[in-house]
Amino acid sequence: MVTAISDDMFTHEAIADPYTYYGRLREEDPVHWNELYEVWVITRHEDLVWLTRHNELFSSAVFKNDPRPPYPTIYDSDLGLYEFVREYQSRQFIQHDRPAHLDMRKVVHGYFTPRSMEQWRPMVKEVIKELLDEAEERGSMDVMRDFATPLPLLIIAEMMGVPKQDRPYIREVAEKLLYVGRGEPWRMQNFSEGIREMIDYVSPLVEKRIVNPEGDFISVLAQGERDGFFSRDQVISNSSLLLLAGHETTINLLCNGILSFLRNPDQWDLLRNDPEGMHVRATEECLRHDSSVKSIARIASEDVELGGKLIRKDDRIRWFISSANRDQRKFEDPDRFDITRWPNPHVAFGAGIHHCLGATLVRVEGQEAFRAFAERFDSLRMDTTEDQLEYQPSITFRSLKSLPITWN
Repeated sequence: MVTAISDDMFTHEAIADPYTYYGRLREEDPVHWNELYEVWVITRHEDLVWLTRHNELFSSAVFKNDPRPPYPTIYDSDLGLYEFVREYQSRQFIQHDRPAHLDMRKVVHGYFTPRSMEQWRPMVKEVIKELLDEAEERGSMDVMRDFATPLPLLIIAEMMGVPKQDRPYIREVAEKLLYVGRGEPWRMQNFSEGIREMIDYVSPLVEKRIVNPEGDFISVLAQGERDGFFSRDQVISNSSLLLLAGHETTINLLCNGILSFLRNPDQWDLLRNDPEGMHVRATEECLRHDSSVKSIARIASEDVELGGKLIRKDDRIRWFISSANRDQRKFEDPDRFDITRWPNPHVAFGAGIHHCLGATLVRVEGQEAFRAFAERFDSLRMDTTEDQLEYQPSITFRSLKSLPITWN
C-alpha cells in the first residue's frame, strides 16, 4: 500500500508534476482507492487498456449513473446547477454505452475518417504559415495564445460552420466548460454558465442546418436528428462537445510538445535536421510524453476484480493516461523524451470503442505544426523560467496557462 502520499489530486505538486505523483501510485498501489474523493485511481498501462476493452464492465454514462455528489465537493447552493450539468452532459454520445453509443457514433464517424481528415491538411499548413509569419514579425510568441489556441480553433470552427467573427467568443465559452475537471467549490457556476452560453449560440446554427443542410459537421449531426438517432437537445449538446473537444486536445499537444523540445534541445536538433522524416514520430512522442488529457472517468457496471482489489458496482473509476504513458513495463526509459521511439503504443487517445473520434485531426495538426517550427527556427528559447510555468488546476486536461518563447 501507498504510505505518506496525499489523496488530494488537486495539490500544486500533483498538478505541476503528475508524473511523479501518479508514478508513485503506479509502482506502489496501481489500483488505488482514493478515500478523499471515493474513486479508484488506475495508473498502469496494462490495466488501462484492459478497462477500455471491457466497456461492458465500466460505464461511460458517468453523469447519468453516478449516485454520489460531485468530487471535490461543491457549494450546497450549487447542487441545482450540478443537476443541470448532469442532464446536459448525459446527452453527449461519449456519455452513452452500447448499443446507444454505437448508433450515435455511426452518425458522426464518417465525417472523421482518416481520409476525410487528410483533406484538411492543406488548410492546416496554410493557417500555420500565417500564424508563424505573424509571430516572426513580432519577434516572439506566446505559444498558447498566439499559436496553439488559434490554429485548432480555426480548423474545428471551419469544420462546423462557425462564422469567423464568432470564434474568439467560442474560445471564451470553452474556457468556462473546462471547469468540469477542476476542483474549486464554485466551479459549477462557471461550468453551467458556459453550457447555457453554448446552447444559446449553437441552437440557431442547428435550426438553420435542420432546414438547409450544408457540408459542415453540424449538418451531419442535424441529419442524425432527421434519421432518428439524436433528439434536438442531443444535437445541440454534441455540437457543443465537438466545438470544445475539437480544439482543446490540440492546444495542449502543441504547448506541451514545444515545451518538451525546449527542455530537450538534442531532440529538437533531430527534428530540425530531418523534419520530413521525423515529424510523425515526433508527434507520437509528444502525445505520449506529456499527454493532452490526463484522466478519464468511468463507473463500474458490476462487481469486478482488478489488481487484487474488488471494485464494486457503482464505484467511481478514474484512469490516468499520464501515468500509463510513462509505465516502464510498456516503455523503455519512459521518462525520456525520445522522438525516435518506435513503436509507440501510447494511450493518449484512449483505447477501445471510445477511442478519440478526432485522433487523426489532432495528429495532422501536430505533425504540420512541429514540422513547420523545425523548418523555420534553428533554435527555440523559453522566455520565462521553469518555476514560472503554470498549469490549469485540472485532473482532466494537462494545460499550460502560457508559454512565451523566442528563437533564432
